[in-house]
Amino acid sequence: MPLPMEAGCGAHWLARELVGLGHDARLMPAQYGRPYVKSQKNDAIDAEAVAEAVRRPGMRFVPIKTPGQLDLQVLHRVRERLVARRTSIANQIRGFLLDRGIAMPLGIATLRRRPPDLLACPDERLSPRMRMLLDALWDECCRVDDRIEAIDREIAELAASDETCRRLVEVPGIGPLVASALVAAVADGTAFRRSRDLSAWLGPVPRQASTGGRTRLLGITKRGNAYPRWLFVQGAHTVCRNLKRDRHRLGAWLSALERRAAKNVAVIALANKLVRIAWAVLTSGERYRASGMAAA
Repeated sequence: MPLPMEAGCGAHWLARELVGLGHDARLMPAQYGRPYVKSQKNDAIDAEAVAEAVRRPGMRFVPIKTPGQLDLQVLHRVRERLVARRTSIANQIRGFLLDRGIAMPLGIATLRRRPPDLLACPDERLSPRMRMLLDALWDECCRVDDRIEAIDREIAELAASDETCRRLVEVPGIGPLVASALVAAVADGTAFRRSRDLSAWLGPVPRQASTGGRTRLLGITKRGNAYPRWLFVQGAHTVCRNLKRDRHRLGAWLSALERRAAKNVAVIALANKLVRIAWAVLTSGERYRASGMAAA
């Protein structure tokens, strides 16, 4: 009899301990046990619902993460929080300057260049108090930026030392950030039977509202872990802009897709293809071969 638990904080550590004691510990997403709750919520009814759900033949489980995977996940989550904080500071700086009639374009590159010039040059639109506040905000932004760069270097070093990440970064649109985030989330990918299962889990696939034999496809599902999905979409944007299409078989497929679909639709379709290629690289143990990829 498997020992079911809801996946959550501390669940991976507890599952590893139970497996070490000889138990068949299985982690289950909390939403999969919710349909089996028969009445109001309490601990006993929740436990009964989880025990009922784990017996279903089609139930899906969360792979137990290793300490190495959790370390990578922590790095990415800390980086994600710092990026959000840097964006918040940047927006605050732009808002304060716009109230004084000084417009600043979007983008972190502009933020790194313009505030020092504004603070160094005299401008009657900025009072001494405002200059002091902007200088403090700029110092805070620089400190956060330095911490993000330090984490990026650490992630790049970890990706360079991991054989799986080294194979993944050979795929167009996948760099150390995307590779390490995917390894932290799915390890070797064997929890998914096929590449489309990984795509469905990440969410860059159409959401269905089909009934009566009539297929109706909507926007993407956005299921699963939003962070690696966002990284894959950013990688797809980079491929669309920078791929040398006449030298890569992916270029012919992408150009044909862009001729018949909107730009953002093509980007999401490319992100879906990159996820499926990444699954093949993870599960096969082989290196990425651009020349052997299908053109459609």
